[in-house]
Amino acid sequence: MSDSLLKIDHSLMSWRWQSPDIRMDDIERISRTFALPEIVSRMILGRGISEDQISQFLNPTLKDHLPSPLLMAGMKEMAENMARAIASGKQIAIFSDFDVDGATSAAILFRFLKGCGIDAPIYIPDRLSEGYGPNLMALQTLKDQGADIVFMLDCGTTAFEIVQQGQNIGLEIVIFDHHEAEDVLPNASHIINPKRKDDTSGLSMLAACGVTFMACIAINAALRDLRFFEQKKIPEPSIKNLLDLVALGTICDMVPLTHINRLLVRAGLSRIPQSDNIGLKALMQVSGLKPPISTYHAGFALGPRINAGSRVHKADLGAKLLSTDDPEEALNIAWLLNDCNDKRKDIQAQMEREAFAKIEAQGLDQNPVIIVEDPSWHPGLSGLVAGRIKDKFGKPACVITYAANLDGRLEGRGSGRSVAGLDIAAAFIAARHKDIIIKGGGHAMAGGFTIEPEKIDNFRNFMNEFIAARLSSSDHLPTLSIDGVLTVKGVNTELALMLERSIGPFGQAHPEPVFVLSNIRIHSADVRGENHIALQISDWEGGARIKAMAFKTVGTRLGDALLKDSRQAFHLVGTIKINEWQGRQSAEMHIIDGAYALENHQSIPKIAQR
Repeated sequence: MSDSLLKIDHSLMSWRWQSPDIRMDDIERISRTFALPEIVSRMILGRGISEDQISQFLNPTLKDHLPSPLLMAGMKEMAENMARAIASGKQIAIFSDFDVDGATSAAILFRFLKGCGIDAPIYIPDRLSEGYGPNLMALQTLKDQGADIVFMLDCGTTAFEIVQQGQNIGLEIVIFDHHEAEDVLPNASHIINPKRKDDTSGLSMLAACGVTFMACIAINAALRDLRFFEQKKIPEPSIKNLLDLVALGTICDMVPLTHINRLLVRAGLSRIPQSDNIGLKALMQVSGLKPPISTYHAGFALGPRINAGSRVHKADLGAKLLSTDDPEEALNIAWLLNDCNDKRKDIQAQMEREAFAKIEAQGLDQNPVIIVEDPSWHPGLSGLVAGRIKDKFGKPACVITYAANLDGRLEGRGSGRSVAGLDIAAAFIAARHKDIIIKGGGHAMAGGFTIEPEKIDNFRNFMNEFIAARLSSSDHLPTLSIDGVLTVKGVNTELALMLERSIGPFGQAHPEPVFVLSNIRIHSADVRGENHIALQISDWEGGARIKAMAFKTVGTRLGDALLKDSRQAFHLVGTIKINEWQGRQSAEMHIIDGAYALENHQSIPKIAQR
């Protein structure tokens, strides 16, 4: 017997709801074999986890399941070379990107090298004046400070000219990165990037912090083979203690939370309560967080604060915070980052209002990719605003701001965010090859670029043609994958905790379980803040009520329906959350989408929660 749950083709947010077609016999067999509730077995099978992978999925361990770093192309040679360099006393410096992945990568390598007796300076480029990626001025600064080797973290894979310039001034360049690679690589001494064309490790999902962590393991082993720690009479660095930073960077960079990333994040989050990272503890204090820390806390409380400094001319604060062992300095930086984050929110809100107004006035949402620009906008917030545009319209989006480069010339600084199935980094790389942009790259879902202002119209035309050529008619209606159907009565804290413990943590490519509450009655719907809606809901026939939140929906078709048509029956889609208030926990739903029940007459069976 098949267990096909639901198909709704036109929701209020213009999504197609679909759930996987799973055999009940398979669900029951998995539940018996692994002693799992049927709702968990359903989700495991629905997410494509084969039966022989279930034990590892449920209980991954570093001892049994961490792949060898040496599987990655070039890792063995790099580790042996860098171990010899460390043993011979060569001076090392770190250049890293300004986002959370870059900051955690820098702190991981800094702390590892410190454990080897090396105090490596960290250079984080100013997002506003220097832009993304390495530049010659930064490399010359590190060279003048005495560096023999510069590690480029979370950048460098497409920095052909700058890497060559660094080599020309006498620096060894070593790259730890995870951005999309081309057929040809820069002329660096070593490039460790699982997206290299010749890399067969299967670890392409790693963030840069994960690549850096794996590289530290390899270098540490090579140093052990040289008897470095024995001869120096120092203990080996505690690499496991770096897992909290790996988890933070991995979550915030929104790489797939599958395979090795799931292992690293589970291990890292579990270490945070015992973390010896003074900066991370200070940031948790300022953020009002106490263990246990979830992916939500990392992604929406800690990460934005680390990122905030780079958005307001204080790019190095995040790396400094995560590298310091001075409690007073850590707390001062944490509070400063908190202030930067508050400032960032205000500026971003204004940019979003202006961007949406431009899109509506110019009809930009009718194009395959939405590209919007303004000379008055803040260059540090283009990616966040592009993400909001992408979420609202369900299309790839680029936001272009302007800033003076190191030579004093005005240039466009763009960020792009994409939707599933459309690789925006590939578009930027193609535009660079056609000399439409100066530089550009990133991931399939997110990237950045630099452009001369007079070429923006050419860029707009190129991007629309590039994206349109990759769209088929079926791509225009995005699909929302449904994990199951519940009643309001079935929504409780026990369910939420069980899901987190059994199949969490959740993130990119392994999202939080999404459920349908079918035939729902809305008892109250009120606007909270500027654009959120708080509801009290129950099953249509009555019974227990729960709280639900529909964030950032005021003014959308979904928000209008919830506020104005509350007497109608709805199917509501969302995630189940635990709300804590005055020491008490309760379950609530965070609404993603909805549909009028009377317009969608599908029979929606209820999931047995055994």
